[in-house]
Amino acid sequence: MLLKWSRPPAFGEMFFVVFILTSALSVTSLPAEIEKGRRKVVHVLEDDTGAVIVQTAPGKVVTHRGGSITLPCRFHHEPENTDPARIRIKWTKVTDALQFEDVFVALGRQQRVFGSYRGRVFLEQAGPGDASVIIQNVTLEDYGRYECEVTNDMEDDTGFVNLDLEGVVFPYYPREGRYKLNYHQAEDACKQQDAILASHSQLHKAWLEGLDWCNAGWLEDGSVQYPISHPRDQCGRKDNPAGVRNYGYRHKEDERYDAFCFTSKLNGKVYFLKRFKKVNYVEAMKACIRDGSVVAKVGQLYAAWKFQLLDRCEAGWMEDGSVRYPIVNPRSRCGGSQPGVRHLGFPDKKFRLYGVYCFRKNKDETAGGTEVTKSPTDNLTRRKSSNSIPMNATRVI
Repeated sequence: MLLKWSRPPAFGEMFFVVFILTSALSVTSLPAEIEKGRRKVVHVLEDDTGAVIVQTAPGKVVTHRGGSITLPCRFHHEPENTDPARIRIKWTKVTDALQFEDVFVALGRQQRVFGSYRGRVFLEQAGPGDASVIIQNVTLEDYGRYECEVTNDMEDDTGFVNLDLEGVVFPYYPREGRYKLNYHQAEDACKQQDAILASHSQLHKAWLEGLDWCNAGWLEDGSVQYPISHPRDQCGRKDNPAGVRNYGYRHKEDERYDAFCFTSKLNGKVYFLKRFKKVNYVEAMKACIRDGSVVAKVGQLYAAWKFQLLDRCEAGWMEDGSVRYPIVNPRSRCGGSQPGVRHLGFPDKKFRLYGVYCFRKNKDETAGGTEVTKSPTDNLTRRKSSNSIPMNATRVI
């Protein structure tokens, strides 16, 4: 990424450079000697015209739902004795449609956090020139591209950082059948299953990992695509190469397809409820409630398969009325040679032919119905007493 000024600064005029650090940071800091070794060099050059060129190594920060992550951003200004109270730091989320969502703004000691980020976003305050922010209790909706803007009285500049999530992409269609969802219905369907519409990069990564699905589905940017790992005539012709097939951007109101959803690590546990007899859908709901849980959503089952390595060769009811079961270690009597979540469709809810998959939240995730968040200062004691890399450390790609 190159950031340029249209003219060299006049004598005495303040100017500054914003650059994105590509080292991965978490709420619990790395030891100084390790952190120093993980930082990548940022070169600041001046060409013959006097224009400043900033070169940064590309990258993205990666975490998972429920984790904490630092969005790194640093700036330099001259003269060095500039009053910090005149520096304005603003973080904004940028969507594919070039829409902007305010996240955080600070002017001197005054700070404001917006919308769903309230109570979860804090300045890292690692020293002079640090505009990095920490996001706690990361949600699926936090995924995306962020802009760091630093402004003083005379100049301003920006840098960008991408927040990625570890997770799993899964195809979804409702009880009504395939190709029944417009864009907005697809978006709602994913949310109802504890997920969001997947991005193209998430679907492409899933294809690289072996996802093969012969039905087109909506993505978050309004395009319709589908991944083919094993080309065949009924899925876009056998002689076409493997890849992610793209229908382009479609009419969000009128056209109907399936959906590709994305979910991440659970703040709880999915399990198969052991019972002596099979149950219908209503009995399944009551059984989970008696066990202190609820019937699992489809996205929760996929997350459990991905992160808990849940492997159960027994079909069970899901919250949407479908019947599924997760297989990590394929065997002949459990649906074929590939790992995945098997789908038996949407049977009559009166049938007593299946078990049930339940979901129970972690007890420490909520307190009185409210999510518990901690500011970075809550971890100072732990930082001083530990020199090990934290379990929830994030990484940069």
